[in-house]
Amino acid sequence: MHKLRLIAFIVLATFVASSCVQNKNPQQAQSVAQANQNVFEVTEVVQGSTYTYLNVKENMADRWVAVSHQEAKPGDVFYYDEALQMTNFHSKEIDRTFDVIYFVNQISKTPLSQQQPMAAEMPAGHSGKVAAKSAEVELEKAEGELTVSEVFAKRAEFSNQEFEIRGVVVKVNEQVMGKNWVHIQDGTSSEGKFDLTITTQAEVEVGDEVTFKGKLTLEKDFGAGYFYDVIMEDGTLVTKKVS
Repeated sequence: MHKLRLIAFIVLATFVASSCVQNKNPQQAQSVAQANQNVFEVTEVVQGSTYTYLNVKENMADRWVAVSHQEAKPGDVFYYDEALQMTNFHSKEIDRTFDVIYFVNQISKTPLSQQQPMAAEMPAGHSGKVAAKSAEVELEKAEGELTVSEVFAKRAEFSNQEFEIRGVVVKVNEQVMGKNWVHIQDGTSSEGKFDLTITTQAEVEVGDEVTFKGKLTLEKDFGAGYFYDVIMEDGTLVTKKVS
């Protein structure tokens, strides 16, 4: 009897010690759990000219994910940071409509460190590429004509009054949430800001010289890490000069 009690005591002590070790660092365990949440395995790959569309398995569920164009193959396992859900999304580049698809900022075969919110570009089939430097766009403006740099420098003022701004289209994201997302530059910058995003129903192409009219929206958060400190929403196209 004493021997049975001793064995039971040893088993209980071992169990308690094991539990203490497992719960010694709950913060670390939580961190590992969070890291494991943002990971998927690729089961199918559809390549477009701008985006790579991945059918993936995540937490036993199948879903479609879109990332910037890159190499991927079935069986690859990727970690990701943020995902923006889109419903009834039609991709022009592969001529396919997805009931639900998730646009992901970044994927990696190794766990990603925590990312800071960034001014991300809305997903869609688009043309062109945002210039890396403002100097890459040259646009002669009349004396006193409003510049992109002034818009950023006086953003609070232009959020309360309608204004017109002329620039060159450097990128177009078509029909995201029912709008076209147009990026314009004019060669000027303010504290590193030289690319103004405008949502509109107007249709323009990369290289067009355009004038838009509207008001600024400040600190616009669309969720999932898509944040704009300055954006012109529902801009009206005043003039367009095709390149």
